[in-house]
Amino acid sequence: MKPMGPIPAWFASEEAMLLIGGCGAASLVDEAGDTPLFVYDLGIIEAQIRHLRDVMPPDLSIHYAIKANPYLPLLAHMVGLVDGFDIASGGELDMALAAGQSPDHISFAGPGKRDDELAAAISAGVTLNLESEGEAARALQIAERLGRKPNLAVRVNPDFDLRGSGMRMGGGAKPFGVDADRAAALARTVIDAGANWRGWHIFAGSQALDPMALIETQAATIALAARLSEQVGVTPPLVNLGGGFGIPYFPGDVRLDIRPIGVALAEALESRPAILADTRFALELGRWLVGEAGVYLTRVIDVKDSQGERFAIVDGGMHHQLAASGNFGTVVRRNYPIAIANKFDHASLADPVSVVGCLCTPLDRLGDKVALPSIEVGDLIAVFMAGAYGATASPAAFLGHPAPREMVVG
Repeated sequence: MKPMGPIPAWFASEEAMLLIGGCGAASLVDEAGDTPLFVYDLGIIEAQIRHLRDVMPPDLSIHYAIKANPYLPLLAHMVGLVDGFDIASGGELDMALAAGQSPDHISFAGPGKRDDELAAAISAGVTLNLESEGEAARALQIAERLGRKPNLAVRVNPDFDLRGSGMRMGGGAKPFGVDADRAAALARTVIDAGANWRGWHIFAGSQALDPMALIETQAATIALAARLSEQVGVTPPLVNLGGGFGIPYFPGDVRLDIRPIGVALAEALESRPAILADTRFALELGRWLVGEAGVYLTRVIDVKDSQGERFAIVDGGMHHQLAASGNFGTVVRRNYPIAIANKFDHASLADPVSVVGCLCTPLDRLGDKVALPSIEVGDLIAVFMAGAYGATASPAAFLGHPAPREMVVG
């Protein structure tokens, strides 16, 4: 028997059926037409954002990193909840605009922006977070050709990382951003070229569950932004502090308490250096806003025994939920929280079962020897923590299976 991560406290059941946004999982599948199905509860997202705004400094901007989940109905709803979108490709630019986000509330990061992406961003009037001197030169040349004054920020590769983060984005040689010791010179080049300098983007890491680590990183980020701004001699309009807020996927994970982070950030901003006195600050969050709101529903199509082990085979798998299979950024595979949606409040059996997908690879495993109620063909398996890095972060075309359905509720 292997443990699972904690099922988010948002979810309950009625007559043994899992409720998502107040609706039974089986009725949602009927409405969508079939499984596999991602369901996103907008009420959970709204509650997360309300909590964030309640505990953070009142003038702090909240940006949504749409790479976490770019499903268009979800994006359209997010436009009214957050202060800006952060994108990472020309395709995401199209998605952000289609959702109704204003171009002046969009910023574009990513180390490999093509010339056509730079041109589209400059033409639309979004802010480019420059990742290198070469990218800056290309952006300025393209802007001159287009007769536009570009909005340019500098993404900094900080000389520190986010302690305990699941993915370190700073502190050492990185393809992301400009090294801290060269960032001021690049900002000066941008300003001298006549561009609209939009400030600093400083992202040290992601998926951290330790409040003190995030507090330390935010303080270091503010100090770095001040030091660089002093070198430039100009107050930056905006400092994007990055994100890094983690969510509890795995056994032993504890939900991040953001209240002390908000208190510490308010104190840090209150005492910030004079060069940053008129600077706006933003948090850029993705999975923390939407991750817990998503449930992936997939149906059991076979149950079999092999050499003393029981397997439940479902019609979904890693081609939709790569992260839950353990093949997206984890070294040791651990179980996401899963349940039988139509037996949500039933007791688990002593004998474990492995929930595996429909692909012809042993990597396709959504639950490894987990404790579940008696499992039968036709049961609905619910994989939680599926609101971020699910459908669009998975190899959907692998083996030619159909794409998953998606829907929002709440």
